[in-house]
Amino acid sequence: SPYESATTTTAMRIIDAAVRKGHEVNVFAYEGAVSLTMKEQKGHANPVKGTTLEEQKHPTTANFVAGLMATGKVDWINCGMCVDERGALDWIEGPRRGGPGDLVKWANESDNTLIMGTR
Repeated sequence: SPYESATTTTAMRIIDAAVRKGHEVNVFAYEGAVSLTMKEQKGHANPVKGTTLEEQKHPTTANFVAGLMATGKVDWINCGMCVDERGALDWIEGPRRGGPGDLVKWANESDNTLIMGTR
């Protein structure tokens, strides 16, 4: 995985699969995951494969999240304390700022809750 951990790729795939099956998905991003929605992410070449930026077509997490949110089936909240701690302030359109109370509310209102640790 080109991301901070394979957990990111796994989470995105689970969210995508749930949306494709018609489910509504709430995402509460915490710790480093609040950076997934930052606007200024850049793709990159792959020196291991010897591919250029254009050949690699590396998707950023911000683009992936934007695509998920465009379905109208995903609501995304970034933990405000985590955002402030990391300076992760400039997001794509869609995500909202919230707190742990939002996670508890969503868990209480949802049919199912899956929590994926950041480590």
